[in-house]
Amino acid sequence: QVQLVESGGGLVQPGGSLGLSCAASGIIFSGYVMAWYRQAPGKQRELVARITSDASTMYDDSVKGRFTISRDNAKKTVDLKMTNMQPDDTAVYYCNAVFRLGGRFYWGQGTQVTVSS
Repeated sequence: QVQLVESGGGLVQPGGSLGLSCAASGIIFSGYVMAWYRQAPGKQRELVARITSDASTMYDDSVKGRFTISRDNAKKTVDLKMTNMQPDDTAVYYCNAVFRLGGRFYWGQGTQVTVSS
């Protein structure tokens, strides 16, 4: 019943911008901390950005100042706006939801982002 669906991935040139979106269903969205992770080929999955129920945000140093995470509790969506993208941003990006009090977490299926000329 729980589902996270990412969209918006694709090919972008270095210095360009791209927006990702994650739509949640089957959960009480406002009770979850939402986050975006990414995983490049042959590397571990890493946290990119997270946002709490009251919209407090945290970013990895590698994307700070370039990426912006936001959420809409009414629409049950979390977005990631990426600017000044670099080849090192190339990865599969995953939406993540965590209910800290209940110890539950969920993952989306992932969406491919490729930064290349």
